[in-house]
Amino acid sequence: MTDVIFREAVRADLPAVIALLADDVLGKARDFTEVDEAYERAFAAIDADPRNHLVVAETGGELVGCMQITYIPGLGRHGAERSLIESVRVRSDLRGRGLGREMMVWAIDRARERGCALVQLTTDKSRADAHRFYRNLGFVASHEGMKLAL
Repeated sequence: MTDVIFREAVRADLPAVIALLADDVLGKARDFTEVDEAYERAFAAIDADPRNHLVVAETGGELVGCMQITYIPGLGRHGAERSLIESVRVRSDLRGRGLGREMMVWAIDRARERGCALVQLTTDKSRADAHRFYRNLGFVASHEGMKLAL
């Protein structure tokens, strides 16, 4: 896509970000379409944390994508910092046009500039298209991820 701007989300973007999260096969079951107190708290926490970045993709004044990037310090890999990318979403009517690739390349470039040794992400096992997408970007399914819902 052309003329895409990547920037930190501001509070006014929250309704559009929530809509992007819910506009997804899995998101429909676990996210809501209206901003409530839980989303407000989460946004405030992300916004206040210098290691967390809620990034939006904007074109023509419209939000068309989002992702959360967290920089994690660690002792492993000789004290390396890693970049964790989560909640990557592209507006459903724009999928397949290269915006997701553009977003990921932008995020990877920021991690390189920051000196991160690794970019990591998780993707649901049911998302075959996402797995192919990430492999095409050079990601390797090197680990088995596990989660415990609380």
